[in-house]
Amino acid sequence: MADLRDVISQTEQLQQQGMRRLMVISGEAEWSQQQAQQWISLLPGDWLWLGAAPQSPLHCAPEAVRTLLGQEFLHAVFDARHGFNAEALAVLAGTLKAGSWLLMLVPEWASWATQPDRDSLRWGDTPTPVATPNFISRLQKLMLDDPQVARFFQHQAPVLPAPPVAPLWQADDDTGQQALLERLMVAPPGIYVVTAPRGRGKSALAGSLAARWPGRALISAPAKAATDVLARFAGDAFDFMAPDRLLALSPQARPQDVDWLLIDEAAAIPAPMLAQLVRLFPRTLLTTTLQGYEGTGRGFMLKFCASLPNVTLCRLDRPLRWSQHDPLEQFIDRALLFSEAEPEEVSAPVHFCFPQQAEWQDKPAVLEAIYQLLASAHYRTSPLDLRRMMDAPGMRFSAALQADRVQGALWLVEEGGLAAELAQAVWAGRRRPAGNLVAQSLAAHGGWPEAAQMRSRRISRIAIMPALRRQGIGREMVRQSVSQAQGLDFFSVSFGYTPSLWHFWQACGFRLVRLGTRTEASSGCHTAMAILPLSEQGHALADRAQRRLARDWRWLQPFLHGIELDFPNAETAELDEEDWRELAGFVWAQRPFEAAIGALGRLLNNALQPLPLVEGILKEGLAQAELVSLSGLSGRKALLHGWRQEAERALILLDNQRAEAWRLRVSVAEVP
Repeated sequence: MADLRDVISQTEQLQQQGMRRLMVISGEAEWSQQQAQQWISLLPGDWLWLGAAPQSPLHCAPEAVRTLLGQEFLHAVFDARHGFNAEALAVLAGTLKAGSWLLMLVPEWASWATQPDRDSLRWGDTPTPVATPNFISRLQKLMLDDPQVARFFQHQAPVLPAPPVAPLWQADDDTGQQALLERLMVAPPGIYVVTAPRGRGKSALAGSLAARWPGRALISAPAKAATDVLARFAGDAFDFMAPDRLLALSPQARPQDVDWLLIDEAAAIPAPMLAQLVRLFPRTLLTTTLQGYEGTGRGFMLKFCASLPNVTLCRLDRPLRWSQHDPLEQFIDRALLFSEAEPEEVSAPVHFCFPQQAEWQDKPAVLEAIYQLLASAHYRTSPLDLRRMMDAPGMRFSAALQADRVQGALWLVEEGGLAAELAQAVWAGRRRPAGNLVAQSLAAHGGWPEAAQMRSRRISRIAIMPALRRQGIGREMVRQSVSQAQGLDFFSVSFGYTPSLWHFWQACGFRLVRLGTRTEASSGCHTAMAILPLSEQGHALADRAQRRLARDWRWLQPFLHGIELDFPNAETAELDEEDWRELAGFVWAQRPFEAAIGALGRLLNNALQPLPLVEGILKEGLAQAELVSLSGLSGRKALLHGWRQEAERALILLDNQRAEAWRLRVSVAEVP
């Protein structure tokens, strides 16, 4: 390893300057492990080890990294020898105090970009890990080009650059935070939102407000374990209640005389829950990080905060836990593209381009701008999305440019092409392979196994710079992307239903084919799926799906709160062949209740005996929990089993021979 005296003296200098530094250790797995252990022996500190296998007393698995939010450590190891979890890296870096080293263990340098990355199993929609050459090659270039990244490659001398010349760090320079605290101490009732990158003292601000407020402040957060910093500053005023528990209380049982509800890391809480929380008490303070690894971004302000009444937006920019010149933060920002897309008006005609994934390595500017625009516009964008964009199979992109400025971005994903047998197993509820979001959902929930067999392309994200919205650029990007497609059956899109969004997709030529009966946790909206048919097969699918949606509308409407759509009156009382197929799939396969709602409604009208459980939910409008309680069932699984039993008996009584024929067909997934 590097000369011990240099390491110790540099660590002292980093502490004095309020900086943290990245050391990349690349080589054979065992050699890298040995180097890390030497560093741990050399420098006193916490030495949190973030990796799949514990290698030090203080250990965290990558999938549990969110438990670290709100905590602080001195020195850490990021073990990326077998997989690179980008969100985990961002969270880990945000926990490190000034004077820390972050050791990053990576595979042998020359073969790293071609080595399968286990992290790809989370986002690549592939059965086995894939190599991630675009992300790794770009990362390697950034590491080599950054003069402040220390490196130690096996069989090479270590590179330990001197820290930059900088003044001594003033660790107690919290003038911005204190000024905001004074504003909040005299704030009138309302909602206050504090956003900032990590390390700016948001949690400390909330804790200080609780400690100084003369009345009562109640604290909440996605996890109590992540409120260590807030609790330290709040002291005896730390009064915590989890968001779900708080909402479960009746108004009478709710904490009384609360002046402030302080919600730390607010954007990690689902928006519908957050919308209820901000209405509970006179004043609410929401603190959240703008960087995407907490499932947020500028979209938190653009979408959620814009919907709030009487909201005041505040921002903290100056870091408190490290220097403004911190090399580690600067590297993470570049590597994970945390900087925001800045609007810029350009007087130039709009033109379109279709960059390929390989351009991440040699011409990354347009693709980087596409990602930054998408991240700024969407409520939940994280480094996982960056990894998927860069290296997942089947990614396509389109951009609207003025001169060289990306003003519009479209991200598309190849879907479909499943074998007939697999598509039928998806329809039956017996298989659900990774990927193919809309194609599989149309088979599994919509009842169209042929949709998973067809070739399609799903629009995953779309964004336009604010100044150019409502000028037809989004529709033109869709049209341009369609014109580039060859041999496809349809384009698809899945979105949280709002009238304005549906109006946009309808204007693009899409046809609504499915509405989910449950609301999304993140948006509070029902999932809507629409397709733009391109081939004869695609048009036939759209026709069948729309007819089915219209026919089922009467029975679906009670589950689709607030959605008003006009459908031609297609309801018929009789059970047709399609209904028998759907009911057979529900009774004798594993198809979900939601997919069978319309067919079950028509079964109610034709049944020769009462179906009390089905009638309870479809005609009496009882919630599932009510129905379980009234029926004396053990839970929702028992309720589902009861629905299936009632439907089975009804089908057999209606036509035993036909029911048996369908049972046999469904048992071997012979779905027409």
